[in-house]
Amino acid sequence: MVEPKATGKAGRNLPAATAVGVGLAAVIVASLLVQKVAFLGVVALAVLFALRELGAAVKERGIVLPLVPVCVGGLGMLAAAYFSGEGALAAVLALTAVAILVWRLADGAEGYLRDATVGIFAVVYVPFLASFAMLLTAQDQGAKRALLFLLLVVCNDTGGYAFGVLFGRHPMAPKISPKKSWEGLSGSILLAGGVGAAGMDLMLHGKPWQGAVLGVAVVASATLGDLCESMIKRDLGIKDMGNLLPGHGGIMDRLDSLLPTAPVVYLLLSLFLKTPTP
Repeated sequence: MVEPKATGKAGRNLPAATAVGVGLAAVIVASLLVQKVAFLGVVALAVLFALRELGAAVKERGIVLPLVPVCVGGLGMLAAAYFSGEGALAAVLALTAVAILVWRLADGAEGYLRDATVGIFAVVYVPFLASFAMLLTAQDQGAKRALLFLLLVVCNDTGGYAFGVLFGRHPMAPKISPKKSWEGLSGSILLAGGVGAAGMDLMLHGKPWQGAVLGVAVVASATLGDLCESMIKRDLGIKDMGNLLPGHGGIMDRLDSLLPTAPVVYLLLSLFLKTPTP
């Protein structure tokens, strides 16, 4: 594989990555500002592409991801979360797991447990975690909550990249993701914590300290999510999950930090902004 020429110290094609990032941000922000249900469509499309990439990746190891029940169930989870809440989401997840087990029966016993297990893993890892972004959006001031969630993940990436390039000396997890450094992590914490404090105050009328806590929590979950996806790619022997997004890789390479962060933000904002009972 030939690497792009315009790569920086962190190994990215920076102009392409920036252009793609700005374009994706514009689409997401527009979907939230025009109508919240449009955001559901954007997330659904991203989930379908991500599942397709994951299916192609595991196929390199001879694993067959049951895409039909995984994709249908995944879309059902997103819709259930947005329109009906947590209970409906849990019910659709359970039904999807059963559907995967039944669907895989048609291909015989060989590799049954392996394929079914990966199918259930894919459903939990991608659409189930993504559904928390829909739960977040369906809440009061949902568009602002979702925007803050996305903004903090961007701050994590931006702060980590900038501090890593400028000051990175000490690798954080060299055996998993060699380019991540403790200096980059400190940049993520500073930027996400500061933006979280300001965003909580200005966007959601919460307390600045709550926003700072939220920002630090986002850095923790996003970093762990990135490391987990790096471990998956190392296990599968691939560099990127796909090549759809120049400078970024595949859709999964963009969702790796968003997916585990969505339930964290949903939980913390639900606790911090809980409406008091009369």
